[in-house]
Amino acid sequence: MEHVTSSPWVGLAYLVAGVLFIMALRGLSSPGTSRAGNRYGMIGMTIAVATTLVTHSIASLPEIAVAIAIGGGIGFVIARRIQMTAMPQLVAAFHSLVGLAAVLVGLAAYANPGAFGILHQVPVENLLEAVIGNGGAPVGFVNEIEPQSRIEMGLGIAIGAITFSGSIIAFLKLAGKMSGAAILLPGRHVLNLGTLIAILGLVAWFTQDESAWVIATITVLSFAIGFLLIIPIGGADMPVVVSMLNSYSGWAAAAMGFTLHNTAMIVTGALVGSSGAILSYIMCKAMNRSFLSVIAGGFGAEATASGGAAKEQRPWKRGSAEDAAFLMKEAENVIIIPGYGMAVSQAQHVLREMADVLKANGVNVKYAIHPVAGRMPGHMNVLLAEANVPYDEVFELEDIQGDFAQADVAFVIGANDVVNPAAKTDKSSPIYGMPVFDVDKAKTIFFVKRSMGGVGYSGVDNDVFYMDQTMMLLADAKKMVEEIVKALQH
Repeated sequence: MEHVTSSPWVGLAYLVAGVLFIMALRGLSSPGTSRAGNRYGMIGMTIAVATTLVTHSIASLPEIAVAIAIGGGIGFVIARRIQMTAMPQLVAAFHSLVGLAAVLVGLAAYANPGAFGILHQVPVENLLEAVIGNGGAPVGFVNEIEPQSRIEMGLGIAIGAITFSGSIIAFLKLAGKMSGAAILLPGRHVLNLGTLIAILGLVAWFTQDESAWVIATITVLSFAIGFLLIIPIGGADMPVVVSMLNSYSGWAAAAMGFTLHNTAMIVTGALVGSSGAILSYIMCKAMNRSFLSVIAGGFGAEATASGGAAKEQRPWKRGSAEDAAFLMKEAENVIIIPGYGMAVSQAQHVLREMADVLKANGVNVKYAIHPVAGRMPGHMNVLLAEANVPYDEVFELEDIQGDFAQADVAFVIGANDVVNPAAKTDKSSPIYGMPVFDVDKAKTIFFVKRSMGGVGYSGVDNDVFYMDQTMMLLADAKKMVEEIVKALQH
């Protein structure tokens, strides 16, 4: 691979791209600036790709154009057809592709290091002449992969393989093609730790021995540990898993950037890796969970006396769309708490319509978004933005928690774990310690769910179902809200 990055214009172009990536992350931190953030990211990536194509003779431009057309076409079709409910598994699938790309680039660099500019010459001594007094003078040279490039290559392949296989498991769980429950393997902690130590040891050994068996073993073990790390993680931790895999994909790209001597990849990968790690920390903090305990897996695996199956024998009250319409129309303050059930039924648009009708009748309406609601970070924010819900009506947990005591109605639509008081009261519950909304402080609670037989993604029953001020609205979320809107308009 020919490198011509010595030109100051190349460095300047990559610098501009890096600044735009930083601006993109800054923009994506708020729903109000997310569109601008996306545009910054797109412009930055266009500059980085164009600069790389101009300054690197990777292949002929027609070949690259065909590859871009195929990949871009597939991405365009997927983006047009994908439902918002499938966005979490789509993100996991894309993470797997990033990881696989890192593995393939690393293996390509190993197979043809000369094309990647990572070879250096090592003198070879004639041992026989050294013995008879020639002083061990070098009689020739052999080309070897640079030691630092071997470290970058080994780590990049390892992280990429872990990202790929881990993302495949996350995709299967999020898509419902595999049980969302934690699958606990016997001795999993010892097995995982032993495998990770073996991978790191082999990466270190690779700096001394560039034999094919070393890199092959690193690759195979890394694919395996990706499966082993994600299989024991329960559904309630999926938002953390998605952000964690996002971080992994960034570090894999950064490692490959060093191998390719590409500044843009290094900067972009580091930004993605660090932002993903920070997001994972924020998600764990929102769940009052240790990051290491999430990675260890097994969260929510054991049912307890208070939270295994739903307790249908306990008394509960069933409400109707007319009940909800009447009480919300008479209310002063209504707080809406959306969850994954809203996403499944695609109820966000009709929910906004319901809120508009309420506001037209003088009701103060707010939306409460929990950091781990849905199946990925920001899932509910994306859905509400799609429905054009005003940003100033959407509040995070810490900003709205104190408002529930003054709320006349808490309208829970498709959420469960994020409003479960067991997280505050039941030390035996697997979600104990996770901050949840204080919906129990509202005067009236309307809880929209399909049936009383279901529980949240973590498998924990919810005492809110059985509270005196709770009315259960058992139906498809979209159909129920549509009926409420009709009742409000009459």
